[in-house]
Amino acid sequence: MDLHPEDLRVERLGPCRIDSPVTGVQFVTERDQVVFSPVPEDIQGQLASFGVPLAFEKAGPRRRIYFDPSKLKCGIVTCGGLCPGLNDVIRAVVLSLYHNYGVKTVFGFPYGYEGLTCRHGHVPLELTPAAVSRIHEYGGTVLGSSRGPQDVEEMVDTLDRMNIGILFTVGGDGTLRGAQAIAGEIRKRGLKIAVVGIPKTIDNDISYVERSFGFETAVSRAVSVIDAAHSEAKGARNGVGLVKLMGRESGFIAVFATLARSDVNFCLIPEVPFRIEALCRALERRLELSGHAVVVVAEGAGREFTGDTGERDASGNVKMRDIGPFLRDRIQEYFRDRGRELNLKYIDPSYAIRGVPANPHDSAFCLLLGQNAVHAGLAGYTNLVVGYWLRTFTLVPIPLAVSARKTVDPDSWIWSSVLTSTGQPRELV
Repeated sequence: MDLHPEDLRVERLGPCRIDSPVTGVQFVTERDQVVFSPVPEDIQGQLASFGVPLAFEKAGPRRRIYFDPSKLKCGIVTCGGLCPGLNDVIRAVVLSLYHNYGVKTVFGFPYGYEGLTCRHGHVPLELTPAAVSRIHEYGGTVLGSSRGPQDVEEMVDTLDRMNIGILFTVGGDGTLRGAQAIAGEIRKRGLKIAVVGIPKTIDNDISYVERSFGFETAVSRAVSVIDAAHSEAKGARNGVGLVKLMGRESGFIAVFATLARSDVNFCLIPEVPFRIEALCRALERRLELSGHAVVVVAEGAGREFTGDTGERDASGNVKMRDIGPFLRDRIQEYFRDRGRELNLKYIDPSYAIRGVPANPHDSAFCLLLGQNAVHAGLAGYTNLVVGYWLRTFTLVPIPLAVSARKTVDPDSWIWSSVLTSTGQPRELV
């Protein structure tokens, strides 16, 4: 996507005229920006083309805010699949609203966007500091979650009727697209309601956001599974540990879990095609050399072999056939046809990873995401997601964040590092 400065400009509800009650902090201004690329040649080219470098607006507390905290009511929804850190984000938003700004009324809408539609009959939960005091110790989300679109007009009706000033939406690509639609309907009606997204995708695949919460915890848990697969493989003659990890469109979890353990011999991701025959031949050579092997496969890899079921889930995603059992069976068939002994152990830890509490580093990251989302909302920013770029929190317009899926570049240094670590051929074709 060819970016222009206006693509990075964040929408606002209006001018900020109220002094912020936040004290003891370093305030940021609209002049505080984070360059899109730190490469001097890129900046020079942008200056020549646009007169200014491409840059995100920096997240953080503003000296003057849009909403009057004493009159403000806020809402939170969590949507999509489970991810470590959801409860941490809910807690961070509530505590920041209450303690930093004095906002006393925060509603949690149950089961994602369903909670904003009357037809489902969900009753909003009132979230107080006491109600969220211990929720970060548990996995999942205390609000529940759901997939799929809801009627946008009905959701905005609910926000308007309840006098909600800021809606915080915690979710991935589908959730952000829903938030964009809600913000559009709000704009159409001339309402003054901010919609602020917090990026939640365990696959770390939101564009223009370097890191999303839960990813580091997922990689850490995946590494433990790889360790077990390696032990199983070493413990048997011609042993193979096959581990399937999350990664429908993007193989970041598989890549970083592989790099965290030099025990992985083959890493298969959606971005890099492979042939079953070539993989099996390479695996056979590995077993002849070392007597055991570990294979990591992302759930979206090998889609050209498994195909789709022809059905879609509630979010509209095409349902894929499971690559894990397919690959297990094909590898076993290859060795059986050649009369070669094989001891293969298949492990799919996906749901055991999604529902665990966040690790300390992810938990701290969730806190900062939640705080920066609150700062953005109180300042009247809307139709945005809190990003993270060059180790700095940023404000990213939702239309930009959902413009494309972030994927692993097969020509990047990170994939070259995977090939160096595993020793697998660059092309398994």
